[in-house]
Amino acid sequence: MLTKPPMLILDEATSSIDTRTELQIQEAFETMMKGRTTFIVAHRLSTIKNADMILVMDKGHILEQGTH
Repeated sequence: MLTKPPMLILDEATSSIDTRTELQIQEAFETMMKGRTTFIVAHRLSTIKNADMILVMDKGHILEQGTH
C-alpha cells in the first residue's frame, strides 16, 4: 500500500475486528481504493456493500453477481 499499486487484493481484511474498528478501516480503504482495481474477499455484507460489482461464489463457481 505504500507503493500505491494499481491493484489491491484484500482477503478477509476486517474479519477479526469489531464493528467500530471495521468502519474506521473501511473509511481508510475507500481512500486507498480510488483509481485502483480492488478485489475484496469477505463474508460480511457490510464489508462489500459499497462495491461496484459483487460476486457470490461457492466452490469456485459464480452463483450470483450484481450490486448491493
